Amino acid sequence: MSTPSPSPDLKRRSFLAAAFSGALVTPEVMNAAEVEKAIAGQFHEPAQDLPLAEDADVIVCGAGPAGIAAAITAARAGAKVRVFEWRGCLGGVWTAGLLGYLLDFDKPGFNQELLKRLDERDIRRGTSKGSVVYEPEGMKLLLEEMFVEAGIKFQLHTRVCAAYREGKRLTTIVTESKSGRQAWKAPVFIDTTGDGDLGALAGCAFEYGEADSCPCQPMSLNALLVCKDAAALAAFIHKSDPTKADGLSKDAFLAEIKRTDHFPSYAKPTLWQVRDNLLLVMMNHQYGVPCFDAAKITEATVHARAEMNKIVNGLRKLGGPWEGLQIAATAEQIGVRDGRRIAGRYTVSKEDVIAGARYDDAVVRPTFSVDIHALSADMNKKSAYSNAGIKVKPYDIPLRALIAKDVDGLMMAGRNISGDFIAHASYRVTGNSVAMGEAAGVTAALAATTKRLPHDIPWSEAEAKLKALGQRV
Repeated sequence: MSTPSPSPDLKRRSFLAAAFSGALVTPEVMNAAEVEKAIAGQFHEPAQDLPLAEDADVIVCGAGPAGIAAAITAARAGAKVRVFEWRGCLGGVWTAGLLGYLLDFDKPGFNQELLKRLDERDIRRGTSKGSVVYEPEGMKLLLEEMFVEAGIKFQLHTRVCAAYREGKRLTTIVTESKSGRQAWKAPVFIDTTGDGDLGALAGCAFEYGEADSCPCQPMSLNALLVCKDAAALAAFIHKSDPTKADGLSKDAFLAEIKRTDHFPSYAKPTLWQVRDNLLLVMMNHQYGVPCFDAAKITEATVHARAEMNKIVNGLRKLGGPWEGLQIAATAEQIGVRDGRRIAGRYTVSKEDVIAGARYDDAVVRPTFSVDIHALSADMNKKSAYSNAGIKVKPYDIPLRALIAKDVDGLMMAGRNISGDFIAHASYRVTGNSVAMGEAAGVTAALAATTKRLPHDIPWSEAEAKLKALGQRV
């Protein structure tokens, strides 16, 4: 038997009682009209004056792979740089997301510098440059030291929450953190949030998922595992080398999970060896979760963590090489494949990928396959991922795809650049994101320090600057 809903009058009386008792507001703060709006499901937030800082040439929002490269390159090119990151570390999906695996990394420039630094610290496995396993904690420290070396001002635990324009030009952003709401001005901004948060706040048009909304690629929560003897699990561990038959390890691992009477939500579960008996695992999908829906992301994270524990507990009960297996840590952030794709001055397309497009303002040449993970649980049981029947020819991403169409003074780098669903499924991996960040960083620095806009900077000038810095895309 259902409980009858309270009458509007009762709702209003209850609200007013709570409001004027101080539970919600005080009479001095909220007038009668505002109270009525709140009852109707609206709340008027009073305007306030915010502390304003104007001490940067380039502001980078998001310190994931693209943001790291953008900030460091912009600083090296002579710009004063500020970076805002909502997580508690630099690196984004590399660190907070426990990605643990770098793809399409065989690119010149900052990609190779980062690999060299990882090697110097002995925190990456294998010799391949196309696919790299690394230690997430070591990566955190390395990136922080590189930011300090470059003289970058960066603030963690800080999220961009509003953006303001003068005409078509983005001039100011607002952040929220433990320090409250703060305003920041700069000549040029770079959106490296992954999900296109800044572009959306600034009023840019964007695409998302396969159509205007989901279906979108699933999210995955990664984890670090500890085992008793990694050598005993060799048959199930990805070799991290494109020349070896790594597909066999995935199939063998799936068979072991199925022995626990569970079919994983990701049908190609993968184990990597990080170091000694520390392993990295990806073995779940969360379907149909929009990147901008906090409630659904929360639900997806909870479900993914529960499945992760169920699988690990089941494997441990199998005994043998799985004896003593346990989760050391799950990722701080669930991994997002599909976010907003901000409208740029060019849109990278399926046709570019098929034809192997070439452009004079090319900033990177992706080679990674079209990688569309199953869009539903039913699809996962048939195939964990597909290339949609498309064979990739190495193709160019032009600088124009990194420059916002609707808003001046705004660039994008990483998986939120201007592209369609198919092209995005290829260029979204982090080797390409780094190269895009590098290009956005140098272009933004040149624009800001010479009082021009990003779309006024020819790529030939930006590329020459990279070469002068000892970096080239």
